Amino acid sequence: MNCAPKLVAYAIPGIPLIQAGDDIVEIIIDRAEAAGIQLCPGDILVISSKIVSKSLGRLVALDGVEPSAEAGALAAETGKDPRLVELILRQSRRISRKRLGVLVTEHHLGLVSANAGVDQSNIEAGDDMALLLPMDPDGAAQNFRADIKKRLDIDLAIIISDTHGRPFRVGNVGVAIGAAGLPAVKDLRGQRDLYGRVLEVTQVAYADLVASAAHLLCGEADEGLPAVILRGLDLSAPHGRAADLNRAAEHDLYR
Repeated sequence: MNCAPKLVAYAIPGIPLIQAGDDIVEIIIDRAEAAGIQLCPGDILVISSKIVSKSLGRLVALDGVEPSAEAGALAAETGKDPRLVELILRQSRRISRKRLGVLVTEHHLGLVSANAGVDQSNIEAGDDMALLLPMDPDGAAQNFRADIKKRLDIDLAIIISDTHGRPFRVGNVGVAIGAAGLPAVKDLRGQRDLYGRVLEVTQVAYADLVASAAHLLCGEADEGLPAVILRGLDLSAPHGRAADLNRAAEHDLYR
């Protein structure tokens, strides 16, 4: 009898509000043990980019930001705080879309999202502070993976997740902005479907699917669950980086 595939997910409770310099790996291991959750080989640990950014000191006080003329003009057009717009521009390669209340940009990391990922939700003094994305989330994921290997002698995968909207769908979904130890994209081209037809274009955004699954537990409001363990997934395909998920400009029909 074939065993039915299954996926198990655990949100790690009791993680405190993270401050700059905090050891996220130590905190997650400690809180998981306290909750009776054991990290196992082959697990995927999904960590919110928010706590990664906080630990890396990516919190910025708006009163120290001097808006440029470009930021001032964009602020008038979008109805946003000029200081916030200045931070967004500093994090961005280009502006994708803009209108009242909306500013979508291409981040230096290659991500296309609202406000270049600059966030004011779930941070202390949110009206006067803003949180930037990690500068190198793929590198941070690799460091977390190596740290856990060193401390617990187990191989698991790491995803650093964020939430993005989609241009033709309502609502946010979880996405991977950092990844290590798992395939970011599963390329199924050349394989056959149930009826023997060769797949010609199918690529699976595997790390994004994992991030979205984790976000069903961690949420975006006051849940306070920024770390989730997923167990039971196949990690045997070649490993990649979250950057692999960024579509090249020459293949983007909407750019």
